[in-house]
Amino acid sequence: MIRILKSTSAGLAIIVALTVPAVAESFSGAYLAGQHAAARSDFEAAGRYYMQALARDPGNPEITEDAIVSQIALGRIDRAKPLATALEASGLRSQIAHMTTIATLFQDEDYAAYLARDPETQGIGPLVDSLLTAWAHVGAGDQPAAMAKFDEIAEQSGLQGFALYHKAMALGGLGNFEAAEAIFQGQDGGPLQQTRRGAMARAEVLSQLGRNEEALAAIRSAFGAATDPELTAFAATLEAGETLPFTHITSARDGAAEVFYSVAGALRQDAGADYTLLYARLAHYLRPDHIDSLLLGAELLDSLEQYDLANAAYKEVPADHPAFHAAELGRSAVLRRSGRPDAAIEVLEQLAKRFGDLAIVHSTLGDVLRQQDKFEEAVVAYDRALELTDDGARAAWFLYYARAISLERIKEWPRAEADFRMALELNPGQPQVLNYLGYSLVEKQIKLDEALSMIEEAVAASPDSGYIVDSLGWVLYRLGRYEEAVEYMERAVELLPIDPVVNDHLGDVYWAVDRKREAQFQWTRALSFVDPDDADGEADPERIRRKLEVGLDEVLEEEGSEPLKVADDEG
Repeated sequence: MIRILKSTSAGLAIIVALTVPAVAESFSGAYLAGQHAAARSDFEAAGRYYMQALARDPGNPEITEDAIVSQIALGRIDRAKPLATALEASGLRSQIAHMTTIATLFQDEDYAAYLARDPETQGIGPLVDSLLTAWAHVGAGDQPAAMAKFDEIAEQSGLQGFALYHKAMALGGLGNFEAAEAIFQGQDGGPLQQTRRGAMARAEVLSQLGRNEEALAAIRSAFGAATDPELTAFAATLEAGETLPFTHITSARDGAAEVFYSVAGALRQDAGADYTLLYARLAHYLRPDHIDSLLLGAELLDSLEQYDLANAAYKEVPADHPAFHAAELGRSAVLRRSGRPDAAIEVLEQLAKRFGDLAIVHSTLGDVLRQQDKFEEAVVAYDRALELTDDGARAAWFLYYARAISLERIKEWPRAEADFRMALELNPGQPQVLNYLGYSLVEKQIKLDEALSMIEEAVAASPDSGYIVDSLGWVLYRLGRYEEAVEYMERAVELLPIDPVVNDHLGDVYWAVDRKREAQFQWTRALSFVDPDDADGEADPERIRRKLEVGLDEVLEEEGSEPLKVADDEG
């Protein structure tokens, strides 16, 4: 984004005067409040404060840019448009103003006006400008110029994939399905890297060519056994011998939306979420039925912790759209992260009634219930998810693992152990499963040799996991190998310095090797880290206090437990 240091644009003064009432707050107060809000990605507050600042200093281009960013991030392109128009009219260069104006030109299908712009001084960036130019030629009816532009982009280093994807989409939109398929399958510079939209667009192209069996094979090749309502509907249409319409591009405006969306997808890997969000919002503005851009915007808002905005974006997905279940899954995650787990559970329960044949809905419900310590209900949800999952599917290991945790917490150990072992059968060597099963065996003081072997394998796989290293130290302690346990418990505390359980464990190990003052220090630390609101926490504050009062030996005697005993030479 290009920052402008000063301007005396009368146009900006007029626009701001028309859109913002006079405010009593000082310019500096409103500006600083806007900056603070923007730093927290609070776009609603930032937009409000920036507009207040502009009311006091209408000709300030830097604040104008900030106001435009906030409005686009909120999806309010119509509010950003007059500010962008005025900023461009002042003769100053601003990437965000150019993005806004260009998007509105494509929205108005004014392709001649776009082609008349100078991309050097009024553009967004080389790739975006070039792709939009090709699409503007499509919109203007100049197909040869459009194809030549796509080919020109493809010759540039690293841009072939973008160019060919958009060329194939343009050809599909123009009804030239043979040429589009030549690109998709690699006869004309491809094959293209598989994306969900690309795979589904190709299936539509093949169906238009009367090649439904190939379309179905392409879908299955791209997505394997994965399924969702949209893929199911696609497959059903193809299997019925019906022709899929080509819906991915119906106009040059759709093509421009695809440009902003595909660039947003690329930016997501390297750029900040707040910047990427602008491209996603503009894609959705240009094509309101571009649900993928809407979902992307919601995910970005979620990552920026703008949960109310993310929730609102997910709710925009129509209930009859094939992606509705995905939106509701995203919304449930947002509700949970925003501290509304009961609302998240309600969303998932309603979703399970409507999409009862989707394993992911039940597994997600199980996860949220488990996180809320509703273990019995979680088991029921995982039961249903597993019923809907193919026997022996490797991906099912996590379902068995999660159900095992829930079963262990409700003291159904035989079933829990069976699930842990099934998870390992499906995903041998998985360190989290090895650790949880091994640690559980240690706590039950059964099969300790096997538990030690499991946890040693887990540590080898995840040497920097404090919880797993703690488990190894604890099993050595349980085996009476106290001196060996010290090294691992100290390492665990280094990795998890404020975890109450790990500090408590280290205290016990120190006591066992007669480092009693250090043991008392660790118990005191552990006590300071206990969350008083976590009634189900593994660290027992009353037991820790008792150890501080009388020592571990006395506590073990009071509990009727075996006294500390160093392992013999045979272990």
